[in-house]
Amino acid sequence: MKYRRHIVLSLFLLIFSTSACANVTSFAPPEYIKWLDDLKKEMAEKGISQNTLDKVYTQDFYHPDSEVVKKDRKQIEFALTSTQYINRVVSKQRVSKARENYDKLKPLLKQIEDKYGVPGNYIIAFWGVETNFGSNFGGYNTIEALTVLSYDRRRPKFFRNELYNALKIVDTWNIDYTRMQGSWAGAMGHFQFMPSTFNAYAVDFDNNGNIDIWHSFEDAAASAANYLSSIGWQRNEPWGMEVSLPWNFDFSQTGRKKSKTIAQWDKIGVRTLKNQKIKLPQNLKASIITPEGKKGKAYMTFNNYNCIMHWNRSENYALAIGILADYIISDKPYTPQKENPAVRLRTDDIFQIQFFINKLGLSKLSEDGQLGSQTREAIKKIQKKAGLPQDGYPDYRLLQKIKNYNPEIGFAVPVPERKLHKGN
Repeated sequence: MKYRRHIVLSLFLLIFSTSACANVTSFAPPEYIKWLDDLKKEMAEKGISQNTLDKVYTQDFYHPDSEVVKKDRKQIEFALTSTQYINRVVSKQRVSKARENYDKLKPLLKQIEDKYGVPGNYIIAFWGVETNFGSNFGGYNTIEALTVLSYDRRRPKFFRNELYNALKIVDTWNIDYTRMQGSWAGAMGHFQFMPSTFNAYAVDFDNNGNIDIWHSFEDAAASAANYLSSIGWQRNEPWGMEVSLPWNFDFSQTGRKKSKTIAQWDKIGVRTLKNQKIKLPQNLKASIITPEGKKGKAYMTFNNYNCIMHWNRSENYALAIGILADYIISDKPYTPQKENPAVRLRTDDIFQIQFFINKLGLSKLSEDGQLGSQTREAIKKIQKKAGLPQDGYPDYRLLQKIKNYNPEIGFAVPVPERKLHKGN
């Protein structure tokens, strides 16, 4: 009798578990299942082994309301003003911990600098900003996150390629994919390498026969330096500096793609914050950026700043790395940047401007509410038409001119200056 009850119970559990599994996969709509089948076929055609595909896709990773998609829509580098972002990322605590780690790891950092030409203070700055000195790799499985983002419509081509590279890592190094933890966007390890960057630049610096950017800081730090060196890092050049601009400065000349020599900027009247001439080689190429427009700070940036932008295509991020790197090798006390309420804007403002620019046919922008380089360049075109300083920053006057725009007369309607009340 007990044996019979045991059989009945076993059959019940088998039916229940089968039903439960069916319910899990039933959440994925037919179009997703077909997409996933096509994806696996494509990966197999590119050389990913069937063993890896079978091992990884024991589940379909379908999420109808995915957290990683939400994060992709609203990245902090763009949601905050430059000053807000830098103050959040380059905090007093982080500066202190960065200096502590720099001193502790100097022998290793010297070895890495000797081989790759990237100074240790930059390695520590990247490490601090990316994973808070290795304390936060991110709580997302890399394969799962990249599968979800490959299905999403915003950047499927980019994430599909990264997914292929992640599967290639599993294939090549026989890594347990469940241990490939990283950010929502698929970035991995101490320095948050994307899978394609891992495959191209990761190195076995500790010479143990494996490349481990999660558990070997030596491998991770040297891989970061190898990447920066490979994209053109200049060992004896700074990333940039904050500068003062002359009263009649032409803001249309700002932007990373518009460079002049130090001598040419000197003739225009660009100076240090102490109103001194910039004491660097006069033939050195540099650009001027104003991340918060004409009312905010101005920075002179060099080649290494552009290298940082290769790592993360956000002006705010690149500035934070440079500023933190400078703090690490200086003894100046930490001072947060002073915020200017005149430069604050909302994501909705950027949405409105992107829609307006696309409607006029001046550019084909992604209407994502992010103030990236393409949007800033397009804003300069609108500012030129509206007779405003071309700093690429959507201030109150530009927003009002857009609101009052008449297709027949353009921006002819004058806009009064906004009156700020006390407490605003």
